[in-house]
Amino acid sequence: QLQASGGGLVQAGGSLRLSCAASGSIFSIGIMGWYRQAPGKQRGLVASVTKSGRTNYEDSVKGRFTISRDNVNTVTLLMNSLKPEDTAVYYCQAVAAGWNYWGQGTLVTVSS
Repeated sequence: QLQASGGGLVQAGGSLRLSCAASGSIFSIGIMGWYRQAPGKQRGLVASVTKSGRTNYEDSVKGRFTISRDNVNTVTLLMNSLKPEDTAVYYCQAVAAGWNYWGQGTLVTVSS
Protein backbone atom coordinates (compact mmCIF):
# COMPACT_ATOMS: atom_id res chain seq x y z
CA GLN A 1 0.00 0.00 0.00
CA LEU A 2 3.09 2.22 0.30
CA GLN A 3 5.54 1.94 -2.55
CA ALA A 4 9.00 3.37 -1.95
CA SER A 5 11.72 3.90 -4.51
CA GLY A 6 15.01 5.67 -5.02
CA GLY A 7 17.57 3.96 -2.83
CA GLY A 8 20.98 2.94 -4.04
CA LEU A 9 24.71 3.31 -3.67
CA VAL A 10 26.30 6.74 -3.59
CA GLN A 11 29.65 8.18 -2.55
CA ALA A 12 29.96 10.40 0.49
CA GLY A 13 28.91 13.94 -0.35
CA GLY A 14 26.49 12.75 -3.00
CA SER A 15 22.71 12.98 -3.21
CA LEU A 16 19.77 10.65 -3.49
CA ARG A 17 16.03 11.18 -3.75
CA LEU A 18 13.57 8.78 -2.13
CA SER A 19 9.94 8.76 -3.16
CA CYS A 20 6.94 7.07 -1.62
CA ALA A 21 3.43 6.79 -2.96
CA ALA A 22 0.42 5.56 -1.04
CA SER A 23 -2.19 3.54 -2.83
CA GLY A 24 -5.71 4.79 -3.20
CA SER A 25 -6.89 2.30 -0.59
CA ILE A 26 -5.40 4.45 2.19
CA PHE A 27 -7.70 7.33 3.05
CA SER A 28 -7.29 10.44 5.18
CA ILE A 29 -3.52 10.37 5.40
CA GLY A 30 -2.21 12.82 7.96
CA ILE A 31 1.51 12.58 8.57
CA MET A 32 3.91 10.97 6.12
CA GLY A 33 7.52 10.37 6.93
CA TRP A 34 10.73 8.44 6.52
CA TYR A 35 12.39 6.23 9.08
CA ARG A 36 15.67 4.38 8.81
CA GLN A 37 17.27 1.36 10.38
CA ALA A 38 20.98 0.71 10.28
CA PRO A 39 22.42 -2.73 11.04
CA GLY A 40 22.27 -3.45 14.76
CA LYS A 41 20.26 -0.31 15.50
CA GLN A 42 16.63 0.46 16.11
CA ARG A 43 14.43 2.08 13.52
CA GLY A 44 14.24 5.82 14.04
CA LEU A 45 12.56 8.84 12.52
CA VAL A 46 14.47 10.71 9.82
CA ALA A 47 11.88 13.29 8.80
CA SER A 48 8.14 13.77 8.68
CA VAL A 49 5.69 16.16 7.11
CA THR A 50 2.08 16.86 7.97
CA LYS A 51 -0.74 17.34 5.49
CA SER A 52 -0.37 21.10 5.98
CA GLY A 53 3.35 20.96 5.23
CA ARG A 54 4.83 21.25 8.70
CA THR A 55 8.12 19.37 8.82
CA ASN A 56 10.19 17.69 11.49
CA TYR A 57 13.77 16.42 11.14
CA GLU A 58 16.10 14.27 13.17
CA ASP A 59 19.00 16.44 14.30
CA SER A 60 21.72 14.71 12.31
CA VAL A 61 19.97 15.35 8.97
CA LYS A 62 18.92 18.97 9.50
CA GLY A 63 20.29 21.16 6.74
CA ARG A 64 21.08 18.15 4.55
CA PHE A 65 17.75 16.40 4.00
CA THR A 66 14.51 17.92 2.76
CA ILE A 67 11.14 16.25 3.01
CA SER A 68 8.24 17.39 0.88
CA ARG A 69 4.64 16.41 0.39
CA ASP A 70 4.10 16.36 -3.32
CA ASN A 71 0.42 15.66 -2.93
CA VAL A 72 -1.79 14.10 -0.30
CA ASN A 73 -0.52 10.60 -1.08
CA THR A 74 3.13 11.16 -2.05
CA VAL A 75 6.19 12.13 -0.07
CA THR A 76 9.75 12.75 -1.23
CA LEU A 77 12.98 12.85 0.74
CA LEU A 78 15.87 14.69 -0.92
CA MET A 79 19.13 13.71 0.72
CA ASN A 80 22.18 15.87 0.10
CA SER A 81 25.71 15.76 1.51
CA LEU A 82 25.29 12.12 2.36
CA LYS A 83 27.60 10.56 4.92
CA PRO A 84 28.56 6.93 5.50
CA GLU A 85 26.56 7.02 8.74
CA ASP A 86 23.41 7.64 6.67
CA THR A 87 23.71 4.07 5.39
CA ALA A 88 20.52 2.24 6.35
CA VAL A 89 17.30 0.78 5.11
CA TYR A 90 14.84 3.64 4.73
CA TYR A 91 11.15 3.05 5.34
CA CYS A 92 8.27 5.23 4.28
CA GLN A 93 5.46 5.66 6.79
CA ALA A 94 1.95 7.06 6.59
CA VAL A 95 -0.46 7.68 9.43
CA ALA A 96 -4.10 7.51 8.48
CA ALA A 97 -7.13 7.30 10.73
CA GLY A 98 -4.99 6.13 13.62
CA TRP A 99 -3.24 3.40 11.66
CA ASN A 100 0.45 3.23 10.75
CA TYR A 101 1.30 2.01 7.27
CA TRP A 102 4.82 1.07 6.22
CA GLY A 103 6.54 0.72 2.90
CA GLN A 104 8.81 -2.18 2.05
CA GLY A 105 12.08 -0.39 2.75
CA THR A 106 14.74 0.80 0.36
CA LEU A 107 18.47 0.44 0.98
CA VAL A 108 20.70 3.49 0.95
CA THR A 109 24.43 2.81 1.01
CA VAL A 110 26.92 5.66 1.31
CA SER A 111 30.53 4.76 0.62
CA SER A 112 33.42 6.69 2.10
